[in-house]
Amino acid sequence: MPLALDTPQGAADLAESLLPPLGNRWLHTQAVAARAREAVAAVPEDERDLLLAAAWLHDIGYAPELRETGFHPLDGARHLESLGAPDRLVRLVAHHSGAVYEAEQRGLSAELAVYEREDSPLLDALIYADMTTGPAGQSFDFDRRIDEILVRYEPGSEVHNAISKARPYLGAAVERTRSRIAA
Repeated sequence: MPLALDTPQGAADLAESLLPPLGNRWLHTQAVAARAREAVAAVPEDERDLLLAAAWLHDIGYAPELRETGFHPLDGARHLESLGAPDRLVRLVAHHSGAVYEAEQRGLSAELAVYEREDSPLLDALIYADMTTGPAGQSFDFDRRIDEILVRYEPGSEVHNAISKARPYLGAAVERTRSRIAA
């Protein structure tokens, strides 16, 4: 019987079944999970496994076989929901790293709104792990990561516009997480 998806190992197994063919996306995912492990002190002890599971699963929506809308947070959340994953895990994947900003750019706000976004240390820590990890798993500070995304995506594109708008929100989540880790 497969492990529960909200456990680090169960989530890692699912991610490994979908992402290795995507090369750098798999490297990024592994490094985000490692960064989340470094940030567990930022969340309550009973939420640490969920943080790690969400880190492993945050980008599964990039897997070609899961592509429905072309918006990876939504496609990943829908797949997890279809597998019976816990609701909170589904919502974390749906809303990782300011997804609401990109959903607005793509005209998918109503579809994303089906999954309620939480404002919590857990979501902040997931954002921290993703927004301090480069596209091939490099360790980046927040500003370098945002700049890298803005260079990778053409000005005027949905991602470029969304990240530009989301920068203050994402930066605040990273800073809150850093403060919680230090406390």
